[in-house]
Amino acid sequence: MGNEVLIDGAQGEGGGQILRAALSLAVHTGRGFRMIHIRARRPQPGLRPQQVTAVRAAAALCDARVEGDEVGSTQLTFVPNHAPRAGSYRFDVGTAGSTSLILETLLPPLAELDAPSWLTLTGGTHVPWSPPYHYIERVFLPAVRALGWNVETRLKRWGWYPRGGGRVHVSVRPPRRPPSHVDWSERGELRHVWLLSASSHLPAHIRQRQAKRAKQRLREAGVPPDEVVVVDAPGPGVGTCVVIAATYENGWGGSVSLGKKGKPAEQVAEEAVADFLAFHRSGAALDVHLADQVIVPLLVRGVSWRFSTPRLTNHLRTVIWLTGHFLPHNVTIAQEEAQVIVQCSNSSS
Repeated sequence: MGNEVLIDGAQGEGGGQILRAALSLAVHTGRGFRMIHIRARRPQPGLRPQQVTAVRAAAALCDARVEGDEVGSTQLTFVPNHAPRAGSYRFDVGTAGSTSLILETLLPPLAELDAPSWLTLTGGTHVPWSPPYHYIERVFLPAVRALGWNVETRLKRWGWYPRGGGRVHVSVRPPRRPPSHVDWSERGELRHVWLLSASSHLPAHIRQRQAKRAKQRLREAGVPPDEVVVVDAPGPGVGTCVVIAATYENGWGGSVSLGKKGKPAEQVAEEAVADFLAFHRSGAALDVHLADQVIVPLLVRGVSWRFSTPRLTNHLRTVIWLTGHFLPHNVTIAQEEAQVIVQCSNSSS
C-alpha cells in the first residue's frame, strides 16, 4: 500500500462525511488513502451514486488512481498522481444526490490554487440529509470567505428529491491571504435574519403559508426576519422548503425544513423555526452543521483558530479524527457552560 493512509470508514458517524473529507485532503496534500467499511453504519452500506460522483470528481482534479469506485463498494483506493489542477469541470450526480456535498469535497483543494476554476454541478440542490443550496450560500460560504477563500455560486435550476436535475454554477478564484488567527468564540450582535420559503409545482398558497407561519414565530421569539423571500422554485420535481439563515458580528447559523406529501406547510415552517431558535438561544457562534463543515477549510488554511458551537456532534468528532490522518493537528474540545469550544493552536497545511 506504500505511503497510503488506511482509514476505517466505520469509525465515528460511519457515513459519507468520512469519505468526502478524505477525498478533499488527499487531493490537497497529494497523499493517497485506502478506505474500508465505507458507510458501514448506513442502511445501505457502501458507495451511493452521490459518493461515486464525489470520488470521480476529486480524481479528475489530480488524475488519481482509483479502485472500487462503484455503487455498493465498501472499499476504495484513491491515490493522486499530481497536484490539483485549476480548470473548468462539469459533474452530474445523475440522481438527486447532493450538489452541495460535491462542492464541499472539491472546494478545499481548488480554493487554495493560484488560478481560477469553474464548476457546473448537476443533481439535487434541496434534498434530505444534506445542506441545501441556500444554506451553503448564506451560512457556509460567508464563513469560508472570512478565511480568505474566493468563491461564488449561482443556482441555475432547483433540484428536488427524488427527481434531482438541479444545476449550480461555481467560480473559485485564487485565495486572499488567510487571517493570522480565527476567533469565532464570541458571536456578537445579530446582524441579519434571512427567511426563504420556496415551492415547485405546488399551489402558491403553500409557500405563502410557510412564510407567514415562520415570520410569525420568529417575531414572537424576538428575532423578526430582516428579509423574506417567497419564491416559485422552478425545477423538474415537486418540492417545498423553508430556510432560515442568520449573520452575527462574528458567526453564522441556519436551519432547514423540507416539505413532503402529507406534511402541512405550517409544520415545515415550525420545524425550521424551532431548529433555528435552538441555535440562536445557545449563544454559540457556529451552528452544529457549520461546525463540522469548517474543520477541513480551517486546517487547510493553516491558521490558529477557535470557535463555539452548541454541542459536540458525532459528525464533528468524526471529521476531527479523520483530518488527523492527513494534517496532524492538536485540536481540542472543551465544554464551557452551555457551549462547546473547539480550537487548534498551531495548524499547518
